[in-house]
Amino acid sequence: MNIIISLIIGGICGWLAGKIMKTGYGLLFNVILGVIGGVVGGFLLGLIGFGATNIIGAIISGVLGSCVVIAVVRFIKKK
Repeated sequence: MNIIISLIIGGICGWLAGKIMKTGYGLLFNVILGVIGGVVGGFLLGLIGFGATNIIGAIISGVLGSCVVIAVVRFIKKK
């Protein structure tokens, strides 16, 4: 059950990050970025001493991480 909830939250995070960063990627790619971004966001916030303790924190963490992942993908695509 947790994997389904993680995918749903990842999808929401990827969609929000796609809107914030104004990407032209499709929905599936945004969901993948959201799931990866959730891991990245949790790791980065854990490094500075913050952690997501509820669903709002998980979404914020996931959106921040997804924005970082989108920025990295854009940087790699430019090269």
